[in-house]
Amino acid sequence: MKNSNCLGNFVRYSTLNIMGMIGVSFYILADTYFVSKALGTNGLAALNLALPLYNFMDGCGLMAGMGGGTKYSIQKSMKEDSAANRIFTNAVFFVIAMSVIFMLTGIFLSGTILSVFGARGKILVISATYLRTLLLFSPAFLMNYMLLAFVRNDGAPQLSMAAMIAGSISNVVLDWVFMFPCKMGIFGAALATGLAPAISMAVLSLHFFRRKNNFHLKKCRPERKLFSGIFFTGIPSLITEVSSGIVIIVFNSIMLNLQGNVGVAAYSVIANLSLVVIAVYTGLAQGVQPLISSNYGVRNYKNIKLLLRYALTAMLSVSAIIYAVVFFYAPDITAFFNSEQNELLQGIAVEGIKLYFTACPFAGFNIILSVYFTSIEYPAPAHIISVLRGFAVIIPMAFMLSSAAGTVGVWCAFPASECLVTTVGLVFLLILRRNSKISGISRA
Repeated sequence: MKNSNCLGNFVRYSTLNIMGMIGVSFYILADTYFVSKALGTNGLAALNLALPLYNFMDGCGLMAGMGGGTKYSIQKSMKEDSAANRIFTNAVFFVIAMSVIFMLTGIFLSGTILSVFGARGKILVISATYLRTLLLFSPAFLMNYMLLAFVRNDGAPQLSMAAMIAGSISNVVLDWVFMFPCKMGIFGAALATGLAPAISMAVLSLHFFRRKNNFHLKKCRPERKLFSGIFFTGIPSLITEVSSGIVIIVFNSIMLNLQGNVGVAAYSVIANLSLVVIAVYTGLAQGVQPLISSNYGVRNYKNIKLLLRYALTAMLSVSAIIYAVVFFYAPDITAFFNSEQNELLQGIAVEGIKLYFTACPFAGFNIILSVYFTSIEYPAPAHIISVLRGFAVIIPMAFMLSSAAGTVGVWCAFPASECLVTTVGLVFLLILRRNSKISGISRA
């Protein structure tokens, strides 16, 4: 990749992928809106209780896509076509194995899991229906995420974006059709969301008929080494996605104790808005990943440094815009989902939006840095960053601040945690630049 094309390629890949990821985030956002209209506060609470396992399922798809896609891109840039095809085939094996696990979980354990999460009575029934249906569509979700990453890494970001947007639009349309004219309730919302990745894959399938397609299924057995490589390279993406689910579980529990079901519903508004915001940063990071991995494969360290600089600059600009929007339009955003015009819900959510999203620049930095380390096959710092922001910091911070400041403490836990993890990420970045193994990055 020539230096003169570096900025142009960054703008092209990142812009297309951000738009696509925003589209994907609307899978659940559309459900939130239509469920709030059809089922009110109970529907919002039920939907939010099912989100953690949905996050975990998505995370496994991202793990297969990011882990396999990163290794595929590096092998392709080195002209190792046979190895690249074996990576793709083993990624497919990986997705099939995970799909079976999720489908069995949906059939036999949906109610049990949701009971552990705190669902009771009518909310448990609604939530179990939604979760069971989603998990039965796990093959479509997982395969879609995996194919999106490979198509993007194969030089077709436009098709990847088109597939994500097609899935999102179909979800919005089908949500309305199934929940209102067909009166299918929460099952209709889940069915619409489950069909969306299948439609996305139909668009992605066009890539297999193109001359530019460079990856194909190869006759081979599952290889333990490739399985572990995909897993360890992609696990930061899994942890990043799962962390959203963990935050939701912890915050749901705390809000249930502080404000009851109305508090959980108010947090549902923030959690679903957060999906869109995080999707922007994830889109930016995943958009730059193929470029960094390709440059790493040919040891073009100057471009790697430039691409990281472009990504962080774009992240700061986007963060400023996002926070300005959520700060000034917090009442309107909350009212959009508050179909019952519940004044308590409105007050809790508006205050929460203004505090919660001060985390934007810190969360964006952590997501980009995690994907950056993954893209250059230096996954250990990415693992640590992901674990810190997903488990080790946010959970104790949420309990500590909620005990000290109640609901305000809950909203401040997320930005405080991301800020601490940003400090750790900066330390890893400095260590990387002094590391003799890849010191070319610092000399570029």
